[in-house]
Formats: sequence, C-alpha cells, structure tokens
Amino acid sequence: MKTTLRTRKLTLMAMFAAMAYLLMMVGRIPISSVDFLKYDPKDMVIAICGFVLGPAPALTVATVVALIEMLTVSATGPIGFLMNLISSAMFVGSAALVYRRVHTLRGALMGLLLGIAMQTASMLLWNYLITPFYMGYPREAVAAMLIPVFLPFNLIKSALNAVI
Repeated sequence: MKTTLRTRKLTLMAMFAAMAYLLMMVGRIPISSVDFLKYDPKDMVIAICGFVLGPAPALTVATVVALIEMLTVSATGPIGFLMNLISSAMFVGSAALVYRRVHTLRGALMGLLLGIAMQTASMLLWNYLITPFYMGYPREAVAAMLIPVFLPFNLIKSALNAVI
C-alpha cells in the first residue's frame, strides 16, 4: 500500500511540474520596464500542488521547474534559477504551510495572503542583494528601483497567482 501511495504522490508531483513548466512557457509576459522581470503563472500550479500534497512536495516541484526552466528557456543561468526558486518557495511554501494547519477555505486565503507578503518582501531583499552582481548595476541604482519597479512587479505577480 505504501508503494502505491508513494507512486501516486510522485506521479502527481510530476504532473504538477509539467503543468507549471508548460504554463511558464506559454504564459510568460513582461509586466515591467526591466527586461528580466516577466510574469508567469507557474506559482499558481505549484501552490495547488502545495494545497493537495503539502509544502515539501510543492518545494520539490518548484525546484524541478526552476531547474528545467534554467536549462531550457532562461537566459539568466544559475542566478535566475536561485531567484526563481526563492520566489516560488516563499509564495508556495508559506501558503502550503498555513493551509496545512488551517485546512479550510479561510486557511487557503490566509496562506495565499501570507505567500504574497513573503514573496514580495523576500524578492525586494534578494533583488537588492543579487541584482547588482547579475546586471552590473550599482547598488544605489538597484536601491532606487526597489519601490518603483521591484515592489509593484512582485505584488502584481504574486497577487495574480493567488487570485487565479
């Protein structure tokens, strides 16, 4: 019986990863003046995975999707992988952890709201730390972009994924 449940869980994780990757491929749209900031709906699928299977499987799916994205379509390499993984982990991990404890619609909504806050806040920090190295911008230029560029982008991205 345990083998059947494990096989079912792995199969579901693979299906969620495939759906998230496909949505990332077809749903990638720029919503910012900065070239490397593009919205994609993959976190929505990974969040559903987290609600169905739990936080650990969702984080595994997020890692697999970010890795496949890095190897196939991303021009941002390992830094893009790291940023995608952190972004997805904050949104999906937070939502799935809350939903695991409060297994109701209210718990799902609270988890998604926390996920929006965690993703947005963490990406402000990580963009401040990583973007100067990645883009070659001076840290002061990145700091000047935090509120007018990175904050709205991450709020819109996470809110769209939560609403969808």
